[in-house]
Amino acid sequence: MKWLRSREQRERVEQIKASRVRLYRLAFAWCHDAVLADDLAQEALTRGLSRLDQLRESARLMSWLFAILNRCWIDHLRARREDLDDEALAELPSDLPGPEAHAERQQTVNRVRAAVAALPLGQRQVVTLVDLEELSYAEAAEVLAIPIGTVMSRLCRARESLGGLLLQAQTQTAQARLRSVK
Repeated sequence: MKWLRSREQRERVEQIKASRVRLYRLAFAWCHDAVLADDLAQEALTRGLSRLDQLRESARLMSWLFAILNRCWIDHLRARREDLDDEALAELPSDLPGPEAHAERQQTVNRVRAAVAALPLGQRQVVTLVDLEELSYAEAAEVLAIPIGTVMSRLCRARESLGGLLLQAQTQTAQARLRSVK
């Protein structure tokens, strides 16, 4: 039985280590600073590994690690005495080939980053957890330690705001192209 427990723990440790990319991506979406995101992901991994015995259900590993990451982020903000409405950016992946497609993709990513950065932190956290990391509303509520209704309302407001901001950015880009053609 002890052999099984240690094997199970080794598997959990490997799963935690493998989650580094997702933790980094989420941290970067929240803080928009590559170095800070790396530090936050590392801190979350360290805390997760040191508290591995506190994880009760292996199936909830990612939401547990995201909750730890959220705690690291809050600790960082408190240490810097920054307002919880600081800006952060998210990145959308694309499979477009070639230099023109790359430039177009980069413009889209920049527009989305700017739109996400314009959201208040609470909305930005919810939209990245639910839409980028594909957590359920309940998991996002657990990660952020807020009621599920708050997750739903923040997500609704965030999506409405993002839609408006992205439409506005697209209109401005189209107008800029028209001016450059004249």
